[in-house]
Amino acid sequence: MNSDKPIDQYRRRLLGGSVAALAGLTIAPGVFLQTVQARPADEPATDRNRWGLLIDINKCVDGCNKCVTACNDENGIRPMHGPETDPQWIRIVKARSKSTRHEFQMPVMCQHCANPPCADVCPTGASFKRADGIVLVDRHICIGCRYCMMACPYKARSLVHEKLTDQKPYMPRGKGTVEACTLCVHKVDRGDGTTACAEACPEGAILFGDLNDANSEISKRLEQYGGRQLRADLSLNTGVRYQGL
Repeated sequence: MNSDKPIDQYRRRLLGGSVAALAGLTIAPGVFLQTVQARPADEPATDRNRWGLLIDINKCVDGCNKCVTACNDENGIRPMHGPETDPQWIRIVKARSKSTRHEFQMPVMCQHCANPPCADVCPTGASFKRADGIVLVDRHICIGCRYCMMACPYKARSLVHEKLTDQKPYMPRGKGTVEACTLCVHKVDRGDGTTACAEACPEGAILFGDLNDANSEISKRLEQYGGRQLRADLSLNTGVRYQGL
C-alpha cells in the first residue's frame, strides 16, 4: 500500500489527534491555555488522558438550548429541514420520573464510550476511538451504511443527507457520511481546555476535563458528588457522566 496517498495521510493525522493542523493553527509545544496543555501537531494522542464531560442536570434550565446552538455554530451545522433529518450532535431530551413525576431536561450527545459499539460494527474502520477516549468518524472511508447509527444506544449519530457548503476548515463534513459529537476535538488538540457546549452554558451545567487526572475539576466533582452513566447496564464505560439523575 502506498502510504503517501492523501487518504492515508489524513487518517494518520486524525488518529494522531492533529485536527488543529487542518485549520492552519499553530500552538507551540508546552503552551498552556487554561489547564490543558496543547499537544504538538505531530504528536499522537495517548491514554494518559481520558477526555470527558460532566453534566449537572440540576443546573440545566428548562427551555435553554444554548449548548445546541453553540455546537452548531462551532461545527458549521445549519438547520435545513428539521430534527428528523438534520444532523444533531447534541439534542435536548426531556424526561419525567415515573415515581415522583418530576420533569427535567438534559443534553445528550455521543457518550464517547471506552467500548464503543459503533466502532465494533463499522465495516470499514471509519468509526474509531482515539487513545484519549474521543470517538470519531473518518469521513474519508465512511460509506454511510449506518450500522453505527443502529448500534449506538444513545441515538447520537446522524447521516448527512444534503450537499454541504461553507464548511469549517477544522471540521470537514460530507454528504452520505455519518457524524456525531467530536468532543470539540479541534479545541482539545490546540489546548483550549473546554468544548463549545461547556463554554456556552450560562449555568455551568457542562464541565469538560480529564477523567484520568485525579486533580482535574471533573475528577474532583465526580469523587465528591458522584455521577451516573446513561445505560450503565451496557458496561460501555462512557466518557460523559451525569449528576442529578
